[in-house]
Amino acid sequence: MSVTRLFTAADLSAGVEVPLDEAQAHYLRHVMRRAEGASMLLFNGRDGEWKATLSLHGKKGASAEITDCTRPQVAEPDVWLCFAPVKRARIDYIAEKATELGVAVLQPVVTQHTMVERVNVERLRAHAVEAAEQTERLSVPDVQAPIDLMHLLATWPAGRHLLMCDETGGGPPIAQALAGLDDAARAAPWAIVIGPEGGFAQAELAALRRMKNVMAVGLGPRILRADTAALAALACWQALVGDWRQPTPRLSSDYRSSRGAV
Repeated sequence: MSVTRLFTAADLSAGVEVPLDEAQAHYLRHVMRRAEGASMLLFNGRDGEWKATLSLHGKKGASAEITDCTRPQVAEPDVWLCFAPVKRARIDYIAEKATELGVAVLQPVVTQHTMVERVNVERLRAHAVEAAEQTERLSVPDVQAPIDLMHLLATWPAGRHLLMCDETGGGPPIAQALAGLDDAARAAPWAIVIGPEGGFAQAELAALRRMKNVMAVGLGPRILRADTAALAALACWQALVGDWRQPTPRLSSDYRSSRGAV
């Protein structure tokens, strides 16, 4: 039987008992049908991944008793995805797949042509947690509240490079541009910015191009939907700059996890 893997905000170390929330307890007891003493894996984005055993309390409660560290915490690529919100099913898809692709921050941005008025940040966070549990990440992306694009650019962190997906065709192919980066640029923190379905307004394009360390790139000859463009750009960045260039670790089959959705 595969081992269930769950995210927790609690500190993790040997001998600690971690309380599980109501949704996690229900999932383990009634969905996965785990019994007292069942093995699981916990991670919190800080302390690595730990093996634990399940303790059941009454009819609804549960906790996890931490035993052994299965993987230490490791550094992950520092790349943000700044994207204009799209309709519900597609924005959920972005959160899930961007988490699988290793993004560090999910930042919805409101642009002049953004059509979606409300973003359910908590739902996006839930999708990100589920995807991190399933894909054996050691962290969960930070899901930020929506922010106006111009305000984001005005408060942009010094030193963070910006990969701008330019639908006007003004940039070189993304693979060519990323392959030509020097070592300093590869080691820098990055962000990818994707416009809305109607594209960036001219004033927004001008503001983006004035940014320091900005790189405008094209995503090929076909017109991509906003959610496709976001994930395509992130995949290219990971392949040419991020951790896809590193050997893929193989986990012991003893710790191969099942989907940890809650």
